[in-house]
Amino acid sequence: MFAKIENLERRFEDLEQQLSSPETLSDQDRYRKLTKAHADLKEVVDLYRKYKDTAAQLQDNRELLEDADPEIRGMAQEESKSLQAELESMENELTLLLLPKDPLDEKNIILEIRAGTGGEEAALFAADLFRMYSRYAENRNWKVEIMSASDSDSGGYKEIIALLTGNRAYSQMKFEAGTHRVQRVPATESQGRIHTSAATVAIMPEAEEADVVLKPEELRIDVYRSSGPGGQSVNTTDSAVRVTHIPTGISVAMQDEKSQHKNKAKALKVLVSRLLQAEQDRLQAEQAENRRAQVGSGDRSERIRTYNFPQGRVTDHRVNLTLYKLDQVMQGDIQELVDALTTAAQTEALKNQADA
Repeated sequence: MFAKIENLERRFEDLEQQLSSPETLSDQDRYRKLTKAHADLKEVVDLYRKYKDTAAQLQDNRELLEDADPEIRGMAQEESKSLQAELESMENELTLLLLPKDPLDEKNIILEIRAGTGGEEAALFAADLFRMYSRYAENRNWKVEIMSASDSDSGGYKEIIALLTGNRAYSQMKFEAGTHRVQRVPATESQGRIHTSAATVAIMPEAEEADVVLKPEELRIDVYRSSGPGGQSVNTTDSAVRVTHIPTGISVAMQDEKSQHKNKAKALKVLVSRLLQAEQDRLQAEQAENRRAQVGSGDRSERIRTYNFPQGRVTDHRVNLTLYKLDQVMQGDIQELVDALTTAAQTEALKNQADA
């Protein structure tokens, strides 16, 4: 491991020299690429240098263990224990930093939540999940932009699609994909019986032009009159847009905006993200035996988490974690769940690396 890090440190130093050269400074494209490469290595190199400094301190301390003064020996022994613990912690952190990076981790995400089994109660739960993720996003200073929403009769969502923009959004949210189940007594239930409903969550990295190439001849664009709430003018013009990617059959419809062009732009944004996610799913399926970078399959039909309101608990079935703070979780306090899933994924990646 340390031989690999030393090579990275030499690469880091070489990049620093290149960044300060006149040739690089005069070529903005080259400068941007080198700056990104430098930034990607900085965290591991900084930690490695701290590790080496701590190891040197520990060596100096060990020499003091032979000192004639018993008080100095006692102080050196205590400090050596502390320094050894620091080294072990930094070594574990370096091991994690060397794991292969998910190239999508830095991306923004498109969040899709759909009501599943359970009728109106499922739609209300979908709204609860969206509120939970929105508050989590706000706590992380992310921006939340609703792209499309289909309301239910009771004030929930049959479906809602939103763009979450912020630092490493995909890395934090990618394990939320799957079927979320709720157990509670609906407001309309007069006998106090507990009902079970579900909603599905999809997490897709926001695609950029370089990620997915859309060929005009592979797209079918249909325009039609909007339906549903939105005022009188929403039904009088052909402003709704459906974009279909012919090779895959993936289709996205948007009608929230009164402008046909705005609806088309939103539909294309969601379409390219779905295509990127579909390609990622295909690659992961091909490499499933060699690389398990996710906790659980992420399949939409998989029950990944249960929210039990009568008992005030939430259970993530993939990592067997149960938290008895459902109220806080529904207010967006999901970091403990996110961290547990990330740790489990890292542990699995380390195991696979060791086996390889």
